[in-house]
Amino acid sequence: MLKLCGSAAQQLARFTTGEVVNYMSTDTDRVVNFFNSFHEVWSLPFQFILALYLLYLQVGVAFLGGLGVALLLVPLNKVLAARILENNKHMLTHKDNRVKLMTEVLFGIRVLKFYNWEQHIAEKITQSRKKELNHLKALKYLDAVCVYTWAALPVVILILTFLTYVLLGNSLTAAKVFTTLALVGMLILPLNAFPWVLNGTLEAKVSLDRIQLFLSLHDQDFSAYYSQVCPEDPLTAIQLTQASFSWKKPDPQSNSEVEDTSPTGSLYLHNLNLSVKKGSLFVVVGKVGCGKSSLLAGITGELNRVGGIVHVQGREEGFGLVAQEPWIQHATVRDNILFGKDFDSGFYQAVLEACALTADLNILPNGDQTEVGENGVTLSGGQKSRLALARAVYMDKDIYLLDDPLAAVDADVAHHLMEKCILGILRNKTRILCTHRIEFVEKADMVILMDSGTVVKTGTPQEVLSLVKDVPMGSRNESKVKEKDGADQEEELTSEPVSEEGLRTIGEEQKQMGRLAWTVYKSYWKAVGGCMAVSVLLSLLLMQGSKNVSDWWLSHWISNLKANGSELVSLTASPFSALVLLSADTLAFPLPVRDSFGNMSSEMKFYMTVYGSLAVANTVFTAARAFLFAYGAIHAATVIHRRLLDSVLKATVTFFDTTPLGRVLNRFSSDIYSIDDSLPFVLNILLANVFGLLGMLVVMSYGLPWVLLPLVPLGVLYYQTQRYYRHSSRELKRLCSLTLSPVYSHFSETLCGLTTVRASGHAARFEEENERRLDQNQRCVFISNAAMQWLDIRLQMIGVTVVTGISIIAVIQHQIRSIDPGMVGLALSYALSITNLLSGLIFSFAQTEMQLVSVERTEEYSTCIPLEPQHGKATVPASWPEHGRVEFDAAVLAYRPGLPNALDGVSFMVMPGERVGIIGRTGSGKSTLFLALFRMVELQQGCILLDGEDISQVGLSQLRSKLAIIPQDPFLFSSSVRENLDPCGHHLEHQLLDALEQCHLGDVVRRIGGLDAPVGERGKSLSVGQRQLLCLARALLTEANVLCIDEATASVDHKTDMLLQKTIRERFKHKTVLTIAHRLNTIMDSDRVLVMHAGKVVEFDSPSALRKKEIQYFRNFYMEETND
Repeated sequence: MLKLCGSAAQQLARFTTGEVVNYMSTDTDRVVNFFNSFHEVWSLPFQFILALYLLYLQVGVAFLGGLGVALLLVPLNKVLAARILENNKHMLTHKDNRVKLMTEVLFGIRVLKFYNWEQHIAEKITQSRKKELNHLKALKYLDAVCVYTWAALPVVILILTFLTYVLLGNSLTAAKVFTTLALVGMLILPLNAFPWVLNGTLEAKVSLDRIQLFLSLHDQDFSAYYSQVCPEDPLTAIQLTQASFSWKKPDPQSNSEVEDTSPTGSLYLHNLNLSVKKGSLFVVVGKVGCGKSSLLAGITGELNRVGGIVHVQGREEGFGLVAQEPWIQHATVRDNILFGKDFDSGFYQAVLEACALTADLNILPNGDQTEVGENGVTLSGGQKSRLALARAVYMDKDIYLLDDPLAAVDADVAHHLMEKCILGILRNKTRILCTHRIEFVEKADMVILMDSGTVVKTGTPQEVLSLVKDVPMGSRNESKVKEKDGADQEEELTSEPVSEEGLRTIGEEQKQMGRLAWTVYKSYWKAVGGCMAVSVLLSLLLMQGSKNVSDWWLSHWISNLKANGSELVSLTASPFSALVLLSADTLAFPLPVRDSFGNMSSEMKFYMTVYGSLAVANTVFTAARAFLFAYGAIHAATVIHRRLLDSVLKATVTFFDTTPLGRVLNRFSSDIYSIDDSLPFVLNILLANVFGLLGMLVVMSYGLPWVLLPLVPLGVLYYQTQRYYRHSSRELKRLCSLTLSPVYSHFSETLCGLTTVRASGHAARFEEENERRLDQNQRCVFISNAAMQWLDIRLQMIGVTVVTGISIIAVIQHQIRSIDPGMVGLALSYALSITNLLSGLIFSFAQTEMQLVSVERTEEYSTCIPLEPQHGKATVPASWPEHGRVEFDAAVLAYRPGLPNALDGVSFMVMPGERVGIIGRTGSGKSTLFLALFRMVELQQGCILLDGEDISQVGLSQLRSKLAIIPQDPFLFSSSVRENLDPCGHHLEHQLLDALEQCHLGDVVRRIGGLDAPVGERGKSLSVGQRQLLCLARALLTEANVLCIDEATASVDHKTDMLLQKTIRERFKHKTVLTIAHRLNTIMDSDRVLVMHAGKVVEFDSPSALRKKEIQYFRNFYMEETND
């Protein structure tokens, strides 16, 4: 977080949101996991060397026969390590892309549903996931090779050591055999653990390199960016002298506008000369994409200064910045406004009044204590804009940078904000206001006209307005503003006791309690595949069985020979015997060695042949187990992600309104990582430990039946201990996941509002909040690790007791000669490793349960979240709707039970080909009409008919594919212009270019590189106005007979707006067009105007007829925008 808030914007532009989130989740986890096993990096080789030395003491140089095989694996390990490293890097790159795309999808889920793009986006994410899984598959198979190699190695070492020892002319005894067997058993732990430690070390190195790349970013040097020399005039607040700025790359974290006007596609503001006096109001005007918002970004230090001088008086105190796209925190209304400052009741109320928020708060059940949801999702566009303005005003800064805060509100509210806020409570502040609403320009002290990244003219309003064409002739006189008091305003705004999206209080994430439900195990079993899971278990059983049988055969061999009064073997040493040291094949030996075998008895050959055959079978079953498990784990990861993605994309809009983005993203990043990597890792160890312990107990019970006496009470103690620990560790894992989601949410939220946070000087506070949430999560992690150490001590004590008891029983039974000496030796050799198995079993079991919590969390979202009804009962022809007649019949809609109706008995009919404008105060239900028409929220009563067909009976995908919309908030995916225009590839290139030309984007697109040029993360390489135009171009490409426009030109200048309205009239001449507008000039040529108030239709007639009515709603709107 420190690096995030302190790095220069141009440096941060190198990283996408998905990459940064992955650094914080996946990469950090890998580094932390490495530190848990750090001591194994040096201790495993030490254990291996010590075991080899003890082997040397037992069998002399014969141990080199087995060691030779291990040495042959060194170059193989080097190759495997290189391949693992390479695949890790590629896998993380694709994971970054997937998380980045998923983040964008969650941010733009409404737009995605409006356009019926769920299927296309699902395919795109699946393709990215497939690339990630291809490298994960390679990693798992490489891991399987490592597991197979190192698991089979002890058996091979044992056989070759015995053979070498015999061929060198030595005699094997029971003592030698079982001591050697025990020592080789001691090699199993370091050999089995080595591939995992190697893999974890390589993963940690890759992740550490990625994190280091981010941490090596240069911090923003404001002392170099801003001039320290004060201007000659002490009353100057801001001064730019021949200043030039550029965006080297679009900034994915910035909320500011980033226009592309240079030939390279990166904006270049050049030779700016500007002097702003303290306490003055400067208004910046210009066509869309001219550089207005980038001028503000240059002043706040978000751009790269390439020349000139920038001076800001009192920069250390920060700016009061209102971004063009309002950034709202997931908090209460009051917390959003206070923004970390102390509560001052008098000033707070003054801010609410100045920002026209008093009426909105009076109708909320919890007033200013109402939570507004993720990025203000429960608020309308106008409410978010005013809330962001109120936050800036309450900061009480000396300099205010206001980026078009009047665009998303209607005329009355805009005049209120201008008079009571910008010219009222901020009258003594230095203000720079960017706007397209030319009617307010005359109130400025100075006006700046920009074009193509430079200042064309700076002068008085009269001097500059003469250069601006198509200025609206009417402007509301001041007396009318003064006449409207707060009571009147409240009367008009209390249209709906909730915003357009309804009030939603987002609660804490629910934590599951108690043991994992069997459905969790069952879902993972199904994800692996029933047949595959059985095959894995069968291969494990055969692998462990072959190992135990081979050990039993060795003990039987010894006992049989001893009973016959002969030693195992004593061959005459041959000069050629040493050749076996060079052989890694247990079946094919050099010719002289075969000659040595000729000296063996037939009985010896029989025992050695069977022993070697069992060893070969064990290696085959080990390989089968390793590769079958890898395949099953990959299949499970694929299935779980597919089910999760399918469910989330089909979830209702209400679900996303009440669920923070970080909570959903946590499933697709941290939880999916656990299912991909951590869960298979610990589950593989668990299964090996389970079957290993079962095989060991069977052999020990067969060899020493009396060993069951101490094992029964110790087993009960062991069960109680592991049960107590597992319960605690499971809940701690849930707490870890639960406390991690707020970290993600806060981090993602800070990324989105980074410009506002840094400009206001609150970076340190956000860093402290991140540390507080991280500390809360780390407390859970620390306690989880401490509980693990608690268990380890108790398991060590149980293990020592087991070994002691078995040893005493073995000695007693040996003294009374009541047992086979070979089986006694085998049981004792097994007993030495039982401690490690017991601790390994419980640790792996607990860790598996902890990782299965991720399956539990993804399963919750795959099965329990509310889904949209996908299929309808009615069958409509492919050409439906042919005419475009829209009819609302007594439609009643509430966003959720307990909330007032957002639509309250709405009835009206729009005839085919009719153009209807929709107006109303903020929160009157305008946008809710579109949500109901697209079935984003289902009606409680009534119905909506489209060409006479009830849309609730039509399939959701079919319905939305037949409608077109230009949303209020333009949203683009970080892909090319072409893919944003036509993601499904249904149109030819000339059609795309024609649509861009009609939307006046042809020159912009050519400058940034054509249709295949990237638009940046969420379209940040284009200005907000340009993004709106691109969304309009999408609509021009549609063949739908019904077009819905939700204030789609609020962020463009008046000249462009008029041209666009003309284009819409021509292209949709014979189609039904519904237009929501705050500016009446955009709908005055409509056939009819529908006026909404308090969720009801209060007027519906032609503009001319409505204008003639006395003291009615439309007439009031009209009078507010004109001098009539």
